[in-house]
Amino acid sequence: MEKRSNKYQIELKELSLKDGSDGGKNLTFDFENHDDLFQIFDVIKAKNVFDNEQTAHEFALGLKLFTEVMLKNKQHPLV
Repeated sequence: MEKRSNKYQIELKELSLKDGSDGGKNLTFDFENHDDLFQIFDVIKAKNVFDNEQTAHEFALGLKLFTEVMLKNKQHPLV
């Protein structure tokens, strides 16, 4: 049986650096996740887990990216 997952794309743009200079690097990548990430964003927002909505998005996305990598790499020595 084929495992189905949701497909997403992230585009990361470096806007500015801590030394005050402009950023210029970009990174775009596709990934899959078994969860509906936008539903998770909505749940965390509705529960007011964090005072700031952006913080809630950063938390949810970081956690879901991390856990999905760990699930896909169970045999890795870091896991």
